[in-house]
Amino acid sequence: MAARRRAPCARSDRGAVTVEAALALGSLAVVTALAIGALTAVGASVRCTDAARELVRLAARGEPDRGRTVATRLAPPDAQITLTIRGDEATAEVSAAPVRALPVRVSGRAVTVLEPGAVTPLPPDVAPAAPEPVRAPP
Repeated sequence: MAARRRAPCARSDRGAVTVEAALALGSLAVVTALAIGALTAVGASVRCTDAARELVRLAARGEPDRGRTVATRLAPPDAQITLTIRGDEATAEVSAAPVRALPVRVSGRAVTVLEPGAVTPLPPDVAPAAPEPVRAPP
């Protein structure tokens, strides 16, 4: 009698498609979350740059308080806004964490020369040393 060869059991492949589908869906979810995080970071970076630009523009005209108000509205929530005036030059830096779950910060920086007679420049030692956190209105 010839020995019968057994065909490979179909049960060993059972559930493989389910595992592959679960891995594919998990990978798709991670890629989608990363893409959304990247778009959020780019948007926050643009907002930081716009806020810094408006802050130095208004500070150069002699309206630094109004500039801070406008920058607070333009900046992302919980952004840190800094205005430094040294001589006849104003520098604004706005930084924020676009995704609070990640330790990533984006920032925008703008520099301008003060208009003659618009602002009495502050001495360099009066400029703030550390950024002050500013919360955007709800």
